[in-house]
Amino acid sequence: MRRLSILIALAALVPGLVRAQEASALPFDLGRVERLELPRVDLRKARLADEKRQLDGQVAHFAAAIDVDVPLLERGLALDLRNIYWRLRIRSRGALSLSLAFTRYRLPEGASLTVYSADGHERVGPFTSRDNEAHGELWTPPLMADDVVVELTLPRAVLEEGLVPDLRLGRVHHGYAGFGENRPLSGPCERDVACAESPIWYDAARSVGLVVIEGVRYCTGFMINNTALDGRPFFVTAHHCGVTRENAPSVVVMWNYESESCRGADVEAPALAPSRHFQTGAVLRAAFAPTDVVLLELDDLPRLDWNVHYAGWDRTPARPRGTAAIHHPNTDLKRLSLDLDPIATTYYLHDAEVLDGDHFRIGAWELGTTEGGSSGAPLFNRDQRVIGQLHGGYASCGERAADWFGRFAVSWAGGGRPGQRLSDWLDLLRTDSLTLDGLDAGELLTPDAEP
Repeated sequence: MRRLSILIALAALVPGLVRAQEASALPFDLGRVERLELPRVDLRKARLADEKRQLDGQVAHFAAAIDVDVPLLERGLALDLRNIYWRLRIRSRGALSLSLAFTRYRLPEGASLTVYSADGHERVGPFTSRDNEAHGELWTPPLMADDVVVELTLPRAVLEEGLVPDLRLGRVHHGYAGFGENRPLSGPCERDVACAESPIWYDAARSVGLVVIEGVRYCTGFMINNTALDGRPFFVTAHHCGVTRENAPSVVVMWNYESESCRGADVEAPALAPSRHFQTGAVLRAAFAPTDVVLLELDDLPRLDWNVHYAGWDRTPARPRGTAAIHHPNTDLKRLSLDLDPIATTYYLHDAEVLDGDHFRIGAWELGTTEGGSSGAPLFNRDQRVIGQLHGGYASCGERAADWFGRFAVSWAGGGRPGQRLSDWLDLLRTDSLTLDGLDAGELLTPDAEP
């Protein structure tokens, strides 16, 4: 409260300072912003750790976490006639990307938080009181920069009412791979969704998002429909991606990170910023390790203008001929892989047919492949209904080899207990349906859908 009193007195009693700052506050003079220079990241150590993770079958990282402890209200004060600002410039030399973890986040109504790249090319936010969640955290998507500015804006009138933000920056993530690399990120055999000869997969593709977990690792996931058709933001990814009840608030999903046209095999690095359409935060609803499935409920609905699709599903024992996986390999733009042959039921990494097995086996892809980061990708049948999600395998552009997907039909009942099965959440009306079609966000009758 002492700091609050000082700020109110400063704003009220020093009008000359207020007027002097007004011209440079927005846009502000970057050279006058207080700077936090982060310690150098040992990239050799980080890459060796990634090699070990991959040998152990774990998800690779694209960033290194740097612990900080910055209560933002104690840094970088600036004023104008209406607002009080706190600005902090954060630099991690050589980073391909930077993302931030606010381990305490609660803003009063009227306050806003924005993160800019120092070159002005990227911006995320403003985050507001609408982003306050019970878990009290906020994680940003990666910005393609090694130098960013955090800006907290508070109207003087709000501060004078005694409403003070609670905002603490706890971690910065120094990207060293994937996002921001100036090279093709996925293999030369990969193909954009727009390369499909038939538009049959276009709706299904809109359900798929790129997922960042704890600011350092990445996977693929997808929005999924439920029998109430109410648009609750249920989202599926792979269990081995490491989402837990404790770290679910760190989940950031990026939508529409894709090419609208079919690009050639020698495609250059993506031109789109992954932070264009994103949402942050989730709660874990169910997990079942044997089929490698995790069901999350995202903190918010996707914006209607993002045109996100809620994928349908099929939990029948059918083994379809002709399937598609849609995924984000190595943080790249959205890709499509097609298999034209009948799929087999078996167990993870097993080849022999097992009729009641808990996985589907794709023998080889006719178009595309899967790679690191594809984990959690939906496997669709010809009706564009999900029948499983990617667990892993040996497929690559240089190897026509098998992949295994955890079966949706087995995950439905999972371990038979709450928190271990999908049915509690995806059959909210208790219809016992075997199949459900997909639904577009614009078709949902939800009063709280974001405009």
